[in-house]
Parts: sequence; C-alpha cells; structure tokens
Amino acid sequence: MSESETEKPTRNDPSMSLFDHLGELRRRIIYILIVLVLGMVIGLLLADPAYDYLMAQEPVNSMALHAFSLWDGIGMYMKFALVIALILALPFTFYQLWSFVKPALAVKEQRAALGFVPLALVFFLAGLSFSYFVVFPMAFEFTSGVSRHLNLEETYGITQYFAFMFNIIIPISLLFELPLVIMFLTKLRIVTPMRLRKMRRLAYFILIVIGTLITPPDFISDLLVAIPLIILYEISVMMSGLVYRKQQAADEAWEEEYGT
Repeated sequence: MSESETEKPTRNDPSMSLFDHLGELRRRIIYILIVLVLGMVIGLLLADPAYDYLMAQEPVNSMALHAFSLWDGIGMYMKFALVIALILALPFTFYQLWSFVKPALAVKEQRAALGFVPLALVFFLAGLSFSYFVVFPMAFEFTSGVSRHLNLEETYGITQYFAFMFNIIIPISLLFELPLVIMFLTKLRIVTPMRLRKMRRLAYFILIVIGTLITPPDFISDLLVAIPLIILYEISVMMSGLVYRKQQAADEAWEEEYGT
C-alpha cells in the first residue's frame, strides 16, 4: 500500500509544534499592539471633536468642569485616545484571532468565523450606546442626587467626570462582546452549550455582581444593567448551540467518509 493511500486527511497541521503556535500567537499580539498604538495616534487627532460633542450633551453642557492638576488636560486627551483606539483596534483584534485559529477550522468554518470581525465592532458600538445613553445618565443622576441631598456644592474636575464616565461605559461595551467570545471558544471546542447551561447560575451571579459594581447602589439601576447582561449570556448560549450543532454534523460527515 502506497504512502498516499495510508494517509488520512487532517483538518489541523500537525507539523506545527507548541513553540510554533506560541510564536504565531506572539506575532499576532504584536500586530494588535501596533494597531492599538496607531489607533491612539488617530485618537489624539479625534479627541477634540469627540470632546466637543460630549461636552455639548446632557448633563455636562450645564456644568463647569475644573482642572485640579496640570496633568488633567493631558489625561483627558489620553482617555479619549484610548477609547477611540479600542474602537478602531477591536475588529483587527478579532481578525487576528480568526487568523490564529484558521488552520484548525474547515473551509466553511473559516468563512463563518470571518463574519465575527465586523460583528465585533457592531456589538461594541451597541454596548457603547447602551452604556452611554442609558446606564451613565442613571449613574450620574443617582450620585448627583446624593450630593444634593447632603447639601454639597458640586464641583467636578474634568478628570473625575470622564473617569467616572469611562469606568462605566468601557466595561459594559466589552461585556457586549460576550456572545462573539463564546462562539470563538465553541469553535475551538473549549466550551459547549451543555457546559454553559450547567454554569448558568454561576454566570448569572457573576453578571449580577458586575452590574452591581459598575452602577449606582440602587435596585433599578442594577436591574436595568443586569437584565441585558443576562440576556447577552442566553444569546451566547444560543449562538454556541448553533456552532456546536454544525460541528457535530461536520464531524459525523467526516467519520462517515473517512472512518473513526
């Protein structure tokens, strides 16, 4: 029997060692860091129009922000640059993840996984909108209400205001990537929908804790954040199930054609 007859088709490249995989992962991470730095440069250029837009919105348009340090203005520019860089680098990051796992996927799976790249930006922007237009106003109104109740004179610094804002909107925006991350992990066969269902109670508890930490300590705000996060988890389970069923069908077809 010839060598070509004894070889079986494989979906992975077994010739790559662990060090080859680690080297490839290191190269992808370096690419991401380079794009992140370039994104921060672009972010510095876009910081002024972004700042002007946010300063024209409620509630800050009727407030006077102060600088309590000579570094406050520079810190504001860097915060805006980082947020803009994250928005620009996120699709590229998912593309690099796709490129890293691509050799382990079948052709159809590669095409399906490539669709995650634009979805990463869509989910992040959805989370950004939800956190800025829904969660942040509630958090600001609650904290300001407490200050007024205590008869405190509200004097805010620019660093404190934007740090308060970004500490709310960035974690929520990143959490909106949960369905895509779960689909990636399912494609890598690290998680399954059955395992996710078994972890549902623990996942709910963690998401509720996260929602409580990034919102004011009142029941309504916690509820308005925790419910979307739980829905995101359930969407993640559903999307994981779709990927898992396709994998099972592909594995069965593979075994029928080439044997176990």
